[in-house]
Amino acid sequence: MFENKRIAVIVPSYKEETQIRTVIETMPDFVDCIIIVDDKSPDRTTAVVESLIPQHPRVLLIRHEANQGVGGAIVTGYKHARDQQFDVAAVMAGDGQMDPVDLPNVIAPVVRGEVDYCKGNRLFTGEAYKKIPAIRYFGNAVLSLMTKVASGYWHVADSQTGYTAVNLKMLRLIDWDGTYKRYGCPNDYLVKLNIYSAKVRDVPIRPVYGVGEQSKIRLHKVIPRISLLLTRLFFRRMFEKYVIRDFHPLVLFYFMSFILLVPGLAYGLSCALHRFLIGPVQATSVLFAVFLLVSGIQFGLFAMFMDMEMNKDLR
Repeated sequence: MFENKRIAVIVPSYKEETQIRTVIETMPDFVDCIIIVDDKSPDRTTAVVESLIPQHPRVLLIRHEANQGVGGAIVTGYKHARDQQFDVAAVMAGDGQMDPVDLPNVIAPVVRGEVDYCKGNRLFTGEAYKKIPAIRYFGNAVLSLMTKVASGYWHVADSQTGYTAVNLKMLRLIDWDGTYKRYGCPNDYLVKLNIYSAKVRDVPIRPVYGVGEQSKIRLHKVIPRISLLLTRLFFRRMFEKYVIRDFHPLVLFYFMSFILLVPGLAYGLSCALHRFLIGPVQATSVLFAVFLLVSGIQFGLFAMFMDMEMNKDLR
């Protein structure tokens, strides 16, 4: 227990036969249950965990009959933690990239009732850009910016880290069956948490690389997929939070922004193509394109500002 609260740590695992032992053996003593969710690994991950259970009675192994993705494994663990009424459920990867020394800092704000959800942020340290591979650092930065807009948590960065902790209240409130099951699930969780006005906080964690992990992420596939996911989630949050639950005019500002920006970009591009391929463009046409673009940007900025104000206390 941690400050008289029961703690479960969910470890989604897929092809982690070389790393899972270290994760289990370095788990802090205050963790009451280590929920290993094997996502139908084709290697010996399950066998390694089973061999460790006699020496580590805190370990609970749950096996998927079919591969569901990291999000599916986390959801399985969340459901078990909810059903067993653990006060806090944390998530740590099975590849050893989440330092167990950071776990008290991740769970403490949730345990003390300061927030509903806490997540690690590898970008707080000035050394992050040196330790995180450049392509992943860039991809993380792009997706973090998009997640701010989609989720409404403008103070949250490093959206892709899965080192998180959530309280029992949110475990019971959120429909986990309707969450995204693949890489990108942390982004989905943030949007759903915002719809319920959950308080979320970032805490510093140490980026860990070069411990024998093998990345299963392909950024050229992941970034477009998550970008589409975030677009859908943005519109869902606008509708559920600012139309269904409590109407707010920022929805109209975002609507006007899209109405003006899309034709503004299209018309501006047509003017540019006409200028380079055919000849001079009338000044009024250029001014009209600029008017659409500037007006659309202004409406969008006003909407973002109002969204920030609405969510400024959710930290």
